[in-house]
Amino acid sequence: MTAALAARARPTLVYVLVVVVGAAAFLYPFWLPHQALETQAHAADAPLLAAVVGALVVAAVTLEVRRGTMQGATIAILGVLSAVCGLLRLLELPGGGNGIFFLVVLAGAAFGPRFGMLLGLCAMAVSALLTGGVGPWLPFQMLTLAWLGGGAGLVGRLTARLPGALEVGALVAYGWVGAFFYGGVMNLWFWPFAIGQGDLSWHPGLSAAATTHRYWAFYVASSLGWDAAGALTNAVLIALTGRAVLRTLRRFAHRLDPVVVLELPLESGATTSSSASREGKPVEVRR
Repeated sequence: MTAALAARARPTLVYVLVVVVGAAAFLYPFWLPHQALETQAHAADAPLLAAVVGALVVAAVTLEVRRGTMQGATIAILGVLSAVCGLLRLLELPGGGNGIFFLVVLAGAAFGPRFGMLLGLCAMAVSALLTGGVGPWLPFQMLTLAWLGGGAGLVGRLTARLPGALEVGALVAYGWVGAFFYGGVMNLWFWPFAIGQGDLSWHPGLSAAATTHRYWAFYVASSLGWDAAGALTNAVLIALTGRAVLRTLRRFAHRLDPVVVLELPLESGATTSSSASREGKPVEVRR
């Protein structure tokens, strides 16, 4: 029993570390500020953070495989979806939006929060390689998209039993809010290092209230319009494709999940070809 609980807890711990390490990476400059220009933000520690995030991805997949909750087909689907998300980022949509976010949201809702987090991490890494967007900002983009994908998985669990239209509506709302979440969080990777912007800048010694007020002013001035366009793109794409994409992805998800059927002991005189059935043991069936 203890070994089973430990095996179940290890993958969960890895996903918790993705959240904790990411939050620490975004927030530590507010406690240990650097005297650096905006273009030098996280230039020294970004490679280390990328290595840590990569190690956590490998650890998560390895532990999931050892536990039996992921298999070769699941990893293949993760790779295919990551590649598709990377290609969708190449599409320039009106307002500066792209297609990577809507597919991460729908796949997270279909496969669950853990898959959504892994897809967010891998999809952003692939898209950066395809678009030439590799830089100190990349591990922060990976982490933020992972959180978005994990949140979509939680929403998918809550809405899975709703009628199709209501579920898609909930995911439309999540995708719309998610665009502002992504943009708002991503600004934090460089904002503490930005200088010379007057009341839009942060400097050591500011209170939490003053920091929040200045950041909101900076966000409205620099990112709100861009993120609003991205939010509209997410909402439209999820509304147009949500039902079909969810139906397809969930069909794969159900086929990959093991189903355990508990059969009662047969009465004396009955015959069966399965010794497990005769003994009343659980029989594992894969769809």
